[in-house]
Amino acid sequence: MSTHTPSGTPTGLHGGTVCFDITLRDGNVERVHGADAYEPERSMTTFFRTDGRPTVDCWSVRMASFRTDEILAIRRLDAAVDGASTGLRAV
Repeated sequence: MSTHTPSGTPTGLHGGTVCFDITLRDGNVERVHGADAYEPERSMTTFFRTDGRPTVDCWSVRMASFRTDEILAIRRLDAAVDGASTGLRAV
């Protein structure tokens, strides 16, 4: 699994770190840390850090892009916030 990690990572709804797991057609899983939104842009799907804004806009930071036809699944993960678990959980 490859990981894309920015310097400042946003937090999810419950205060944990947000990231996405992208499963590609070749079986690889890419993890993008810090992205809290994504949208298709022509032939690419791009992941953005929006810093809590409700939409992707001109202030959003592009974190990573993947060819849309290569993506099989996208899963948003939030870090557990209860302190008992250090893993990520699917939302």
